[in-house]
Amino acid sequence: MSISDTISCHMFAIKQKPSPCPLESWTKLLAKSGKYQFYNQLDQTLDTFGFGDQVRRLCAPVYDQSGLGRPGIDPVVYAKMLMVGFFENLTSERAIAAHCADSIAVREFLHYELTEITPDHSSLSIIRQRLTGQIHDQLFNLSLATLEEQGLVRGKHLGIDSSIIQANASLRGLVHRQTEEAYWDYVKRLAQEQGINPQDSEAVRKFDRKRPKTMSNEEWYNPDEPEAKIGPKKDGAIDMIYKAEIVADLDTGALANANVLPGDQADHEAVSGRFLEAQQNLNEARQEPPETLTLKTGTGDKGYFVVPELQALQDEGIKTVIRDPVVNRRLDELSPEARRAVQGARRSVKSPYGKELLRRRGMHLERAFAHILDWGGMRRTTLRGGVNLNKRFKWAAAFYNVSLLMRHLFGVGTAKQWASQGGVSCGGSFHLGGVWLRLLNNLQAWN
Repeated sequence: MSISDTISCHMFAIKQKPSPCPLESWTKLLAKSGKYQFYNQLDQTLDTFGFGDQVRRLCAPVYDQSGLGRPGIDPVVYAKMLMVGFFENLTSERAIAAHCADSIAVREFLHYELTEITPDHSSLSIIRQRLTGQIHDQLFNLSLATLEEQGLVRGKHLGIDSSIIQANASLRGLVHRQTEEAYWDYVKRLAQEQGINPQDSEAVRKFDRKRPKTMSNEEWYNPDEPEAKIGPKKDGAIDMIYKAEIVADLDTGALANANVLPGDQADHEAVSGRFLEAQQNLNEARQEPPETLTLKTGTGDKGYFVVPELQALQDEGIKTVIRDPVVNRRLDELSPEARRAVQGARRSVKSPYGKELLRRRGMHLERAFAHILDWGGMRRTTLRGGVNLNKRFKWAAAFYNVSLLMRHLFGVGTAKQWASQGGVSCGGSFHLGGVWLRLLNNLQAWN
């Protein structure tokens, strides 16, 4: 018995391409959309790099080995469904499952026939819970290794940045940590102290909008999402948030690391460790020893400037291209080691190569956040808990690397770009009426 047969019998059923049937000759006569062509090309590209076999190998240890019961869903199908969610800007697993069930192009991408039932959103949730965070890290490194094979990873100049993810929680659901007083009851009490009728909901809302808010995470929390933190969104409004952070190769744009952090964590906290974590991901993708250090520069905005972290990076021989937010910093008050770290960072920022790296940081990192958060369904999440968010964000970062691979191979990285740039292949002049005429002739011949 082969390895594939063993997996199919005891762990999960490997989803193969559907066998030919009379309906297939009908569908060949129908017009194909740009998304159909994109997903067909994406499927062929994933097969070329052995994506399916490697995903099954990484996920197999968490599946039941006893051989009892019905085989589970192929983890490659789970990965492809999340990939569809990334390319179609679908926020929730429920929306992903519904789209996969309705789209003929996506069904063929998943290798599901029209008569088969695609996985439900509850199945996606169960598979996500089954796959550990370590497996998600390995799956992310799998995408990095694929880019490495194509020469799309340099690993010498890395940039770091963070952005905001809106949590699946509301400020209205906040509870005071000590008094257990609900937020709305707290606002009504403050309004009553100002002479406003607490039963007048409109007046209380107006009071709440205009009053200066000094809410802190030390005093308030949301019991439905205790890991979410109070903080400003991109537009400056206060909400419940998480912080998404990525580390990108500034030569190619490939993502070397991706994490979801607490919403109140400072950017500079342990930033040296996250640069070195990205280096470890690169070493694993290249199958190099863990102590290998190819990183030459680490670039970030002024929020990542903190002297001890600069010292830690420079002690490893890594130049820091991070602007000092304090213009008139008193260097004579620093220790000699700290003074050298600050002066080294200032020289790097003012140098020609430093200015070029800062320009690339803005280009590659902002583009990645736009694709993952704004157009990849991750800006406003429906999942709860840092573990679940980190798993989903790891997938999104891996799919962004896949998008870079598609852009490198075919010049187009998303389904929308494929359709807008004439990716639809119709085989010369095309008339929809002629297709339906041939379809009716075939029906008459079969009858």
